[in-house]
Amino acid sequence: MPSAAQLLETAKKYFAPLPAAADSPNNPITLEKVALGRILYYDTRLSKNHDLSCNSCHKLDDYGVDHEATSPGHKKQRGERNTPTVYNAAFHIAQFWDGRATDVEDQALKPVTNPVEMALADEAACVNSVKSVPGYADLFKAAFPADPDPCNPRNISLAIGAFERGLVTPAPFDDFLGGNMTALNSDALRGLELFIELNCVSCHTGPTLGGTMYQKLGAVKPYEAKDVGRFKITNKPEDKHVFKVPGLRNVAKTAPYLHDGSAKELGDALDVMAEYQLAKGKLSDEEKTYLIAFLDSLTGKIDMDYIKLPELPISGPDTIKPDPN
Repeated sequence: MPSAAQLLETAKKYFAPLPAAADSPNNPITLEKVALGRILYYDTRLSKNHDLSCNSCHKLDDYGVDHEATSPGHKKQRGERNTPTVYNAAFHIAQFWDGRATDVEDQALKPVTNPVEMALADEAACVNSVKSVPGYADLFKAAFPADPDPCNPRNISLAIGAFERGLVTPAPFDDFLGGNMTALNSDALRGLELFIELNCVSCHTGPTLGGTMYQKLGAVKPYEAKDVGRFKITNKPEDKHVFKVPGLRNVAKTAPYLHDGSAKELGDALDVMAEYQLAKGKLSDEEKTYLIAFLDSLTGKIDMDYIKLPELPISGPDTIKPDPN
């Protein structure tokens, strides 16, 4: 078994404990803003047919995922990519696999107006739907008291973002980084040592063990995929098959894996990483056992009070009706 004390000093070079919240100077967190964002997160009236909410794909009581390879949206349409967890995502450099949203606020309304997902026509339709629910007026006024017309696309995004910035899951690994030498068992310690030795830390670093950079899937061996990743956004040849490196927080609870959801189990994902990203090429069963033990130590605690289903404002006579078309 590796020395916990020596391993801790090495680990501190690559990792850091999770902060309590993903604060942003562009979106100061207030109780009123978070309360509004929580309601909007769960409200299916932000979808065309009133059958989908943010929580439909990012299930907060199940580590922020739906365990589907790709998620069903409006009229059961399927998107092209696996739904990433929303937990700890606000710490990342950008949102979506291709990084097309700069932060969680920029991301918030994109699924709402995506025809394959929640399918509202545009941001104006989202505002109209929210404004047609009488109880929202006071909630927006409380969250944005200085704004004469507080129910607008930007404020909807800010409220949802403020709520998501509190979706943080501290784990045993944080206790270890804080100096608790018994926080990880012997298998997890050996897995952490392997994680560093195999140079997984070339991509998976920082508080979320990822989410800090973009990398090509197929670094040491071509990975056959139709999805060209960031190339769709940048049109730069060097961005073909480049994706945001996923954070590994709660990874043991967020199957399936990869941008296409093709790796059904955590061991499958490790096999893909070894073959296509690592010079080693293949992991032994023993190595995978140790690595999985370490990755288990990244499973954090969900604050059930924070994600508790709120009381949603009641629809009024003029509330926009669901549209299945």
